[in-house]
Amino acid sequence: MLSIRPSCRVCGLDLKAHDAGDGPAVLAIFVLGALLIGGVMWLEFTHEPPLWVHAVLWPVVSLPLAVAVMRPAKAALVALQYRLRRDEMQSG
Repeated sequence: MLSIRPSCRVCGLDLKAHDAGDGPAVLAIFVLGALLIGGVMWLEFTHEPPLWVHAVLWPVVSLPLAVAVMRPAKAALVALQYRLRRDEMQSG
């Protein structure tokens, strides 16, 4: 699901030298974590739902969002790496 193709389908650029590492996961944790905690606090303080509502609602919201964010985040980090380290990626 999160693997990068060995080369670009359009231009043939070799993408084997990419190394996004854990960057997409860290981005998802920080950004989604902050947004979801804000949502949890808003729901808790405005509506005061029972605990089971939080236990059911937030995993259903957070897991699909995390999966949806990972692919674009990885693509953005590989594109940023190409832009900043183009010579290393092409020789690589």
